[in-house]
Amino acid sequence: MPKNFISKYLSEENLKSISAAIGEIEKKTSGEIVITIKEKRSLFEKSKSVRELAEKEFVSAKISKTDEATGILIFIIFKAKEFCILADKGINEKVKQSVWNEIADDMKSSFKQEEYCKGIINGIEQAGKILSQHFPIRPGDINELPNEVRVSD
Repeated sequence: MPKNFISKYLSEENLKSISAAIGEIEKKTSGEIVITIKEKRSLFEKSKSVRELAEKEFVSAKISKTDEATGILIFIIFKAKEFCILADKGINEKVKQSVWNEIADDMKSSFKQEEYCKGIINGIEQAGKILSQHFPIRPGDINELPNEVRVSD
């Protein structure tokens, strides 16, 4: 069950749709996509940038532990409408950070219109196209990370 704040932005059905979108994308790529949502920074995180918080989450979610270093994190702080998309080193060797920043900007546009689910799914789909292009699905590929949206305090 999601944390209380999330229901202000996404319904249980929205969360299932997002997880399903991740599952569909991952059928076409050996990459792994993880979505983490926070409502706001904690008192201890006030001085941290969204990127610093995303880097911490990247480690916590074990994204760097995928076999081919092809994990990607879409990290969202809802109240601040801040995003950070981080890719592991296998992806960064082929895709520039500016590509992920553009996806985050597109997501921000949807969020400004309060279309949260649409924005997240659009971000997943855009990331998925890039991943499937550079990291197509391989025989015997397994789902290394859960597809459920991570909701953190």
